[in-house]
Amino acid sequence: MGKDIVYFDLETRRTANDVGGWGNKHKMGISIAVTYSTRRGEYLIYEEEETNDLIEQLVRADLVVGFNHISFDYEVLMGHTIFDFRDRVNSFDLLVDLEKQLGHRIKLEDVASASLGVGKTADGLQALRWWQQGKVLEIAEYCAYDVKVTKEVHEFGAKNGFVKFNDKNGREQKVAVKWSLD
Repeated sequence: MGKDIVYFDLETRRTANDVGGWGNKHKMGISIAVTYSTRRGEYLIYEEEETNDLIEQLVRADLVVGFNHISFDYEVLMGHTIFDFRDRVNSFDLLVDLEKQLGHRIKLEDVASASLGVGKTADGLQALRWWQQGKVLEIAEYCAYDVKVTKEVHEFGAKNGFVKFNDKNGREQKVAVKWSLD
C-alpha cells in the first residue's frame, strides 16, 4: 500500500463578520468537511458532529494537502479540539507554496481554470447561504468538488513541474513547482 495522501477542505457555518473577525476562525463552525484519501480511493463527508473522525483521518494521513488549509481550515477545526494540527500533521498547502513563489496570494479558481480548464462550481459565501437554507447536500457536493479540484491541481503540478494561473488581468501565467506525489 502506498502513501496515504488526504486532500481536505471544509465549509463553515458562520462568516468572519459573524464571529467578530478573521482572528476568530475557531468560532466559525463546520457545516461540511470533505476528504479524499489516495489509499482508500474514496471521498468521505463529515458533518460537525463527526469532527473527531475527521481529525483522526487527518492525523493518520502520511500527508494532508489543501489550498489555504493551514491558516484557515485548521484554525476552524481548532475550535473543536485542543489538537494543534500545524505541529502534528504533515501538511502541504498549495496556496502557501504558490504564494512563496509568486510573492502574492492567488485563488484556487485561477489555478484550476488555467491548469485544468475547469473552474469552481460556487464559493464560500454561496456555501454559507446554503447552510442558512438547510441545503447540506449542495454544500457537500461543492466541498467535494473543491477537494477534487485541489487534488487535480496538485497532481498536475507534480506531473508537469508547473501550474498555470490567470493573473489579475486575466492573462495566463506559468509558475514552476516542485510538488511530489510520494
